[in-house]
Order: sequence, then C-alpha cells, then structure tokens
Amino acid sequence: MTESSGRRADTSQGDIQAVTRASQILGLFRPDRPLLTVVDAAAELGLNRSTTHRYFASLVSAGLLERSRDGSAFVPGGLLVQLGAFALGRRAVVDLAPPHLVALARRTRLSSALSLWGASGPVVARVEEDNSNPVVVSVRIGHQLPVDSAQCKVFLAFMADQLRADRLVSSVAGAERRRLAESVDQARETGLASTHILDSDITAVGAPIFDESGICATMAIIGTARTLPVHTSGPAWRDLASAAYELSKELGGEHHFPRGFTALL
Repeated sequence: MTESSGRRADTSQGDIQAVTRASQILGLFRPDRPLLTVVDAAAELGLNRSTTHRYFASLVSAGLLERSRDGSAFVPGGLLVQLGAFALGRRAVVDLAPPHLVALARRTRLSSALSLWGASGPVVARVEEDNSNPVVVSVRIGHQLPVDSAQCKVFLAFMADQLRADRLVSSVAGAERRRLAESVDQARETGLASTHILDSDITAVGAPIFDESGICATMAIIGTARTLPVHTSGPAWRDLASAAYELSKELGGEHHFPRGFTALL
C-alpha cells in the first residue's frame, strides 16, 4: 500500500469515527433531557472535554446543534428539527392507519398489520386482530420482518434506493435469492406479495402504502394456508388492495400504484 492510499484509509476511518461520535452525542437528547452540556456528554461517552467540545462545535457549524438561550448548554439545531419534522410527516401513516386495519381485519377475519422500514427491514408498527376467530395468527409489534417476508418484498419492489434493495436481495444465498428476486419483480408489477412459512403453515399477503413521495409503509393480512391461501388471489387479497389504496389516497399517494394493482380494485 502506498503512503497516499494509507493516508486515504486513515482519513476514511477517521470520518466514520466522527460520524459515530456525532450520532452518540445526538442520541443523548431525550424528552427528559432537552439540554446537553459538554461536561455531561463527555462523562457519559467517556471522552475528554476538549475532544467533546470540538465535536459540539462541528455539530453547531453543521446546524445539528445550537446553543441554549443562556449559552450554558446545547439544544437540537434547526437542521435536526427540520429532519425530525420530515420523519414525523412520513409517520403520519401510523396515525391514519388504525381504522383501515380494523375494517380490514373484520372483513377478512384475519389479522392485519402495518410496518415501517427500519434500519435494515420492515418493523411492525400496528397490528389489529380479529377476535371473532377462535384461532388468531398474529405478529408482535416491534418485530423486524425477514427479507423474504411479504412486506419486505413489497418494500424492496418500491423503495427509492433500488441499489440498496438489490444488495439485500443479493445477501440471500442460492436458489432462495432467485425466488426472492422473482417475487420482488412480481410485486413491482402487481403491487402485492405473499409468503408461506411451511413449518408453521402461516401465510401473509402484503401491499404498499404510498404518500406523495413514494412508499412509506406496508399493510398485510396474516393467516394460515387454509384461511389465507397464497397460491392464488382471492377476496381477502382484494380487500387488502382496497384498504391499502384508500389509506394511500388519504396520504396523497394513490398515483404510485402500478396498473396491475388498480385492476384488483
């Protein structure tokens, strides 16, 4: 390795460490701690004060932190507030979804769920169970769904970062990768994806939820191979498509659906 390439590697490593430290500092803000001092941050992160102060100064320059009114501490900056407002706007779907999930569960007599994209996959945010059914198949809120789940296939089909989607598909080995890629392609055409867990006989069908900018969530129905067959589309699939479309319409994103999806409505 040449001297110049060594310097580039050291610089890259330093940049990664700086980003990590910055995220650790920002992560110290909580509802019960709206203000943060250099002394407190240094103590919690195990850094010396001069190093911590340099990080704070850089975050202020970037607009991620601002000084408090009396100048004794720091508060989230304008850029951070702007990004937070954008993120909350994308989460409006969580507030609008419950009536649609309830109606869908009642119509299909299946559990319905809403998921948001987390750090590396869909995370279940809302679940509505049909309690009229003696046997309920459901999913836990906060559970991250695997890459071959129905809702993940839908996210992979419509997420803006298709390079990231391709990398996730490529992380699956062998024949499973080919089957996953085919399912994602089909979801891109029809707007729907399904999965069948053979060990438990649990099935699920997922559909995208769009806002003005694109996919912001997925909606799914969950059952068994008997209550929710996935080898062919049925009434429950159409009920799911209708619910996903209506919720997307409230969010101003109904124009994102592919033609194959709207044919189900």
